[in-house]
Amino acid sequence: MGRFEEFTRFRQKMNARILERGNLGIKRFFALDEQAYQPGALDGKTKELLGLTASLVLRCDDCVSYHLIQAREKGAGSDEILEALHVALVVGGSIVIPHLRRAVDFLEELEAVK
Repeated sequence: MGRFEEFTRFRQKMNARILERGNLGIKRFFALDEQAYQPGALDGKTKELLGLTASLVLRCDDCVSYHLIQAREKGAGSDEILEALHVALVVGGSIVIPHLRRAVDFLEELEAVK
């Protein structure tokens, strides 16, 4: 199983288990997160690229993987994604380089899958 399949399977399984527990605050946060990426003044692709940039700066590999998947699904090409990663590198500095490496590795897997 590739990283994409493993990431997606684990995320879906754990989100379902978390939401089944019925904590109202967690459910509200999950709903707020989902709503934040819906098209509005900014289209969904742009919002996912913003999420990708913020996630790389915050050094959250799971978030980076999620936003890479979503950005690709919403039509972002590799050049657009690399520009977003470049902005994150400039904002975050050299400390994000290990996460940048993992992001590009995952992007290459996504390009091969889709």
